[in-house]
Amino acid sequence: MIEDINPARFFGPHNSYFKHFKIKYPAIKISSRGNNITLKGEEEDLEEFIKVLDSIVRYLKMNDEVTLGEIERLVEGAEEEGSKKDHLILHGQGGRLISARTKNQQELVKKVEKRDLVFAVGPAGTGKTYTAVALAVRALKNKEVKRIILCRPAVEAGESLGFLPGDLKEKIDPYLRPLYDALLDMIPYEKYKSYLESGVIEVAPMAFMRGRTLNNCFVILDEAQNATETQLKMFLTRMGPVAKVVVTGDLSQIDLPARQRSGLQSAITILKNIDGIGIVRLNENDVVRHPLVKKIIKAYNKKTN
Repeated sequence: MIEDINPARFFGPHNSYFKHFKIKYPAIKISSRGNNITLKGEEEDLEEFIKVLDSIVRYLKMNDEVTLGEIERLVEGAEEEGSKKDHLILHGQGGRLISARTKNQQELVKKVEKRDLVFAVGPAGTGKTYTAVALAVRALKNKEVKRIILCRPAVEAGESLGFLPGDLKEKIDPYLRPLYDALLDMIPYEKYKSYLESGVIEVAPMAFMRGRTLNNCFVILDEAQNATETQLKMFLTRMGPVAKVVVTGDLSQIDLPARQRSGLQSAITILKNIDGIGIVRLNENDVVRHPLVKKIIKAYNKKTN
């Protein structure tokens, strides 16, 4: 029985969820009539799938927008019963539950809670930035910090800043768009706008950090693979007495000119044994975008290995 759930949502767009159920449980015959789901198969398989079914129904009730990747993680046991609440970071817009969905994301949360400087390294789509922004917003709401500072190196990935229209802010906004999007998932627009105007939330290119002391704030440096060794050292030495800093990056997507070395890998190597610094490595198993992203990452990893 799937009360209050449209069967079409349970089976997914074009039966995409149902196809995954069949891959995971090929011995079970699944059919539906109205809101009733009929299962036929071996008792052991049925017991396991019923637990998964209950998790999926709860998840569909709590979330209006659900992706195939999220359904895959539920079916594969990545999110056990109650885990979304257990690993809750905060309630976002419209009461949306924002949580650490994978083991490595949960590890990132634990490291940030215990340490003042954390490196989160992994491929695109693994939730590095989103999880870090959620932790920053939680810290602000809990009055653990007075400000959130979000920054990125303004490195050109094929485009030239000089050819983009507008003033400096308008030129760098495209680089900072993922940070804006994450914030707007978690903070009402009017409050977000007020925070920006008052300086409670600051979004700026990395170069703007030079000469400053970042104190009483939660700082996120995103796309740190595009910072040179000199730039990253400059940024890390901005930490004030009371600060949380999360540095995120993807070492497989370096956009620096050929003669410039990324400072991210060297920083991790140099700083890995210092107390108070944490390092979390995410991988394709942490991808929370379209399921094809996981396959793309695996294919590229095979090519480079």
